[in-house]
Amino acid sequence: MSEMTRQQIGGLLARQGILVAFALFMIGFALANQRFIDPDNILGVIRSSAILGVMALGVTFVVISGNLDLSVGSMMSFSTIVVLDLHDKIGPALAIPAMFAMTLCLGAFIGFLVGYLKLNSLIVTLGMLSAIHGLTLTYSGGKNMDIADKEGTWFSIFGQGEALGIPVPILLFAALAAVLGIALAKTPFGRKVYAVGGNGTAATFSGIKRARVVFSCYVLSALCVAIAGLIQASRSLGSQNTVGQGMELEVLAAVILGGASLLGGSGTIFKTVIGVLILGFIQNGLLLVGLQFYVQYVVTWVIIILAVWLDIAAKRGKLWSPIA
Repeated sequence: MSEMTRQQIGGLLARQGILVAFALFMIGFALANQRFIDPDNILGVIRSSAILGVMALGVTFVVISGNLDLSVGSMMSFSTIVVLDLHDKIGPALAIPAMFAMTLCLGAFIGFLVGYLKLNSLIVTLGMLSAIHGLTLTYSGGKNMDIADKEGTWFSIFGQGEALGIPVPILLFAALAAVLGIALAKTPFGRKVYAVGGNGTAATFSGIKRARVVFSCYVLSALCVAIAGLIQASRSLGSQNTVGQGMELEVLAAVILGGASLLGGSGTIFKTVIGVLILGFIQNGLLLVGLQFYVQYVVTWVIIILAVWLDIAAKRGKLWSPIA
């Protein structure tokens, strides 16, 4: 094989490594266990991945803008607990918008700190992870939440309902991915997000209001978290007050696995969806082949390393360092 051909293959793998990895994972697990490609199993995996996926869509905007959001897990716990608590107090019709308003306020506060005060996003969101977790425990009094009348509420439609044979969580995930994908790729706001993440200084000098863009990305991320919390709450009509704990790392893994650079300026909604599905199918495949659930943590670590490697390779056009 010539050096030019090797470089072309390396460049292709670097650019489309996520799709190649997805295909290899699917083929490998299908050969290991025929149940893996059963339509019911595939639909079940996508349904269980919808909550993580919805959160990852919003975080994609934050990462492309050159920032991080480690608060989404605890924020999802807050959203879930709030909407369950308010369901019995004021009814679902008022509980849902009230929960959305509270969650968006949290996102706006983070966006203000990072966007307008220009504080480090890692430090801010790491601090907010603990602060929102404490807020959730304070709000719930340290107790889990359950809806009293689980049989007589229409609230369950968001997590348990179906339309045309497709679970509602999948439909919400797909619809949101389509809308945000178009917004990121085809609108002026999407181009501003890429510009701010690619070179914030140049974007500012070109007339883009960087602070406003960053602020909007965090509000959008909070909106996605609220939708995820709604799905989570309505799926079981009850929840622990730590339901979202640790999900921030899974969300970030899915986004980076999908090709969004930690340095900002690159990434797509489509590949984030693929990243989410890879994580979901890997966890499902490992269980089907008989491995224990804790093996998933090791595999997730390997996936993150692989994703970072492909991200660096995409920038230099080679899978291997020219120095090596």
